Amino acid sequence: MHKLKYILLLLCGAFFSVEAGIKHPLHVSTTEVNFNAKDKTLEISCKIFSDDFEAILAKMYKQKTDLSNPNMKNAMDELVKKYLLSHLQVKANGKPVVMNYIGFEIDHEATNIYLEVEKIPAIKSVEVNDTILYDMFDDQMSIVHIVKGNNRKSTKILYPDKKFSANF
Repeated sequence: MHKLKYILLLLCGAFFSVEAGIKHPLHVSTTEVNFNAKDKTLEISCKIFSDDFEAILAKMYKQKTDLSNPNMKNAMDELVKKYLLSHLQVKANGKPVVMNYIGFEIDHEATNIYLEVEKIPAIKSVEVNDTILYDMFDDQMSIVHIVKGNNRKSTKILYPDKKFSANF
């Protein structure tokens, strides 16, 4: 019975610390690169904790950030695009590709960002160079998934490492 009370106390403490605005202890982002054979595109999505992302945008670009404010959507789109395109690079078949910024959306405590690379007729290799939030945290972890059909290759990249390659 004593253990149950202790566990409940810990859970309550964890819940109230999140509600009180105490920062989460984990610094992680997720990037997925998916080859769409039908459309001949690479579909790229990134998921980043919104509080961390807003903090790095404010720090780097010295302006107010609020990713969830609809009145600031255009300004935030510009910052998100600028940041992502400078902290995420992709090579397809050994050659750098141009990523088109599609947009972002808020999903609970995370921000999902979408990019696309057009005119990729076939894919033999993908290399991802990911430094998202590296200029904020020295314990940053990036989870990277590269998907071609039913073949999924994944890894975690720990700061200061930044590259992951997959061959198909």
